Amino acid sequence: MPAFRLIASFLALMLMPIAAAPAQEQRPSTCMAIAETLPHVQFASFRLAAAEGEVSITYAGHSTYIIETPAGVTIATDYSGVYGANFTPRVVTMNRAHSSHYTLSPDPAIEYVLTGWNPDGGPVKHSLMVDDVYIRNVTTDIRGGEMGKDGNSIFIFEVAGLCIGHLGHLHHELDDSHYAAIGRLDVVMVPIDGGLTLSIESMSEIARRLSSSIILPMHRFSTPISAFASRMGENFDVQFHEGRTLLVSLGSFPQRPTIIVLEGV
Repeated sequence: MPAFRLIASFLALMLMPIAAAPAQEQRPSTCMAIAETLPHVQFASFRLAAAEGEVSITYAGHSTYIIETPAGVTIATDYSGVYGANFTPRVVTMNRAHSSHYTLSPDPAIEYVLTGWNPDGGPVKHSLMVDDVYIRNVTTDIRGGEMGKDGNSIFIFEVAGLCIGHLGHLHHELDDSHYAAIGRLDVVMVPIDGGLTLSIESMSEIARRLSSSIILPMHRFSTPISAFASRMGENFDVQFHEGRTLLVSLGSFPQRPTIIVLEGV
């Protein structure tokens, strides 16, 4: 497992405002950074205590991945009702860049509908436990300008000792405050369309800085995987996975950071 410079934060999350939603609660994150001055320290006991079971990650299409936790919680990312609609997820996250990333009429049977934007304006803040997974978000802007401010969210799922992130429909480069709020991501889902979101150069720079063990491309359209992989550099392996589902656990990371391309991407 690569050495990480990021440690767990109690204080930063305790100060975070919470949006009104069912089962919202504050709790410490095991992924969030609070110090750059402790380059090799993390609260490993928290990670190891939670590191039970495997997490299933399935590519459904476009920017939708289906995450299933060891306790059986199902989560669909950037959910529009088109991809991953052959069953009812318990949790869905959405971003409003295009109708392929959200729906205004989700199935009422979905227990938690988490929008990446605040319909009333300003940033939205999610912080909730659903059985064995802690879900939070970091807002970014969308399409630039005031109309798109805080219109996208990077969602982070903390489960089984893992920190799993989905960048959504990211439209701009991240600054230090974003990286500090995101913290460590063991697995990150990255749009690589090269135009509708960020350029391949900018997206690969973000992916490198997040120092994830596993990078899962999405939102690809016609971009060659090689175009993204070459910009990530020689320190990253590329693996074309048979099937749409990947099982991950704290003890199953590849020896080198790896771009894993699931079937259908």
